[in-house]
Amino acid sequence: MFQYISFRAAFAIVLSLFISLIIGKSVIKKLQKAQIGETVRDLGLEGQLQKKGTPTMGGIIIIASILVPVLLLTKLDNIYIILMIFTTVWLGCLGFADDYIKVFKKNKEGLAGKKKLIGQIVLGLIVGLVMCFHPDAVIKEKSTAGKQYVETQEVFKFDNATRTTTAFTNSPAEHSTKTTIPFVKNNEFDYAWLTNWTGDKSGILSSIVYILIIIFIIAGVSNGANLTDGLDGLATGTAAVIAVGIAILAYVSGNSIFADYLNIMYIPNIGELVVFIAALIGACIGFYWWNCFPAQVFMGDTGSLTLGGIIAVSCIIIRKELLIPILCGIYLLESISVIIQVSYFKYTKKKYGEGRRIFLMTPIHHHYQKKGLHEAKIVQRFIVIGIMLAVISVVTLKVR
Repeated sequence: MFQYISFRAAFAIVLSLFISLIIGKSVIKKLQKAQIGETVRDLGLEGQLQKKGTPTMGGIIIIASILVPVLLLTKLDNIYIILMIFTTVWLGCLGFADDYIKVFKKNKEGLAGKKKLIGQIVLGLIVGLVMCFHPDAVIKEKSTAGKQYVETQEVFKFDNATRTTTAFTNSPAEHSTKTTIPFVKNNEFDYAWLTNWTGDKSGILSSIVYILIIIFIIAGVSNGANLTDGLDGLATGTAAVIAVGIAILAYVSGNSIFADYLNIMYIPNIGELVVFIAALIGACIGFYWWNCFPAQVFMGDTGSLTLGGIIAVSCIIIRKELLIPILCGIYLLESISVIIQVSYFKYTKKKYGEGRRIFLMTPIHHHYQKKGLHEAKIVQRFIVIGIMLAVISVVTLKVR
């Protein structure tokens, strides 16, 4: 049974959920004993001061709940799994450093923004180089020579029946900077097109552009997840919903039968990513047990930066990063609300001598708190919106 991705993915969800529930209580007690509590500023939000002293840095629970199942259930020689493990550890350490400075150094600003950005840039550079040059980071597109149904090792087994795959076996595996365009049939976007006007034959310039875009995506999504982590259960709940969408997209992209049926690019060896994302889903649900209102622990930047980075890198690996504005619409909304608020405040202060605001408070979930909505209701509604966005993202596979 361990040969089946579906079985290992299901096992990973159960195991990660079990780990997060079991170790969660002991981690919370240790954080309380070490007096690693959240520092709260009085911003006039209902129930805010009651959160003072709640243990933070709970992202450790999420990271452990992901890594243990991944190390036990995935093929560790798979380049995508190696990349995801590195992403988890790297951003976990970056977030931990930020939380450590806030809690132990009593510096509310945490890790300097420039240092945090440098860490995200390094991760983006590594991911970009792997996607561009690693021999296993390849895709297959349908052969234009016509459909020929041939037997391959990549078969789909169901009820002891073996079905044959199609024209992907006629196409060579190749490095590519292509990605999927949502809602568009028979048309992928190639980042190399952005540099065609330069006459760059070697593709070095297109690789540089591709890497820069990857850096931007990773920084944007990880910071968006960080901004979303402001209410009990909000970041955890939305991340779990997004992860379910990514798992479905990864599974169909890594299965030649479904890729052929849905007319999308086939990505060899991507199926292992489904097991990783399954572990992420279980870890988020397990952490939600402790983090839902009223929260017994906060994930801190240790968790939020890690979750955002995992989601961003996963979308890049499965060539679905153009779906991020839909799939991660909550993160986008949170980020845009902050950008609009800050930009408008600076503009009006320069023009009128007094800064004005569009929202009562940002990120936007605090705007609704200021309007009198209970934070549990806000979280539930945001998660419902996240579910709708995830469904739309998956539906784009057929609505093209």
